[in-house]
Amino acid sequence: MTRMKTMLGYAGAKRLARGLGWFSIALGALELLAPRRVGDALGMQHESGAIQAYGAREIASGIGILAARDPTPWIWARVIGDALDLATLAPNADPRNPQRPYVLMAIGAVAGVALLDYLCADGLARKEDDHRSRRDYADRSGFPQSPNAMRGAAREPEMVSTARH
Repeated sequence: MTRMKTMLGYAGAKRLARGLGWFSIALGALELLAPRRVGDALGMQHESGAIQAYGAREIASGIGILAARDPTPWIWARVIGDALDLATLAPNADPRNPQRPYVLMAIGAVAGVALLDYLCADGLARKEDDHRSRRDYADRSGFPQSPNAMRGAAREPEMVSTARH
């Protein structure tokens, strides 16, 4: 099965990863330093501990992205974090929540960033794909010997006898 190609190449993914790293640090700082305000805005007043933990996760991911030679695993950590964020926000989209419109906006924003995170991770994986695609196997036939050397080899008695055992 072939992977669907994205518009983001390796160089673009590296630039996007850097931007996502800084975004992650900024969002994490907000969640870590003002968890009650974030919770109040989303109708999640009793979730300030979880919001702070998510902030610490964001800061760790951002630092990892910016400090690592290969940010790919840190970008995948963001994708997983996005899924966790969506799973946390979804129950708060309840019609009885007076902050529901803000929760729905947050779900849309997280979904959009999750898409960017995925496209970035996919683009970073292209470095390995690009390296593999440059190999040229045109001079290889797939046979252990030349076609002339292989002609008649199946008729030789020692090959037939070893094939039966």
